[in-house]
Amino acid sequence: QVHLVESGGDSVQPGGSLRLSCSASGTMLTYSIGWFRQAPGKEREAVSCMSSQDGLTFYIDSVKDRFTMSRAGRQNAVYLQLNNLKPDDPGIYYCAAGICSGGIPRPYEYDYWGQGTQVTVSS
Repeated sequence: QVHLVESGGDSVQPGGSLRLSCSASGTMLTYSIGWFRQAPGKEREAVSCMSSQDGLTFYIDSVKDRFTMSRAGRQNAVYLQLNNLKPDDPGIYYCAAGICSGGIPRPYEYDYWGQGTQVTVSS
């Protein structure tokens, strides 16, 4: 069992940055971690994921070179650095524990979810 908690969401201006955190109780280290987001009226979409086996990461095209995932060594924490935030980026960001196999992560591949943290981009 893994209990995930996101934090770090905030309201920023376009071009701003945020660092989202995903902390876990339970055995997070054996799971790959994915980040997803959901904007009002839209379906939840994958943002990125990191493999627990080799640390490789995947990002959707719209966030490549702007968002970066990292894992805090043996700590049960994963981070998502959001740089150069754009008007298309807002939503509730969720971290989830499941599978990251090199392609777009699918929500059904993730067994455990956090409650989400709100990201707003507004001038």
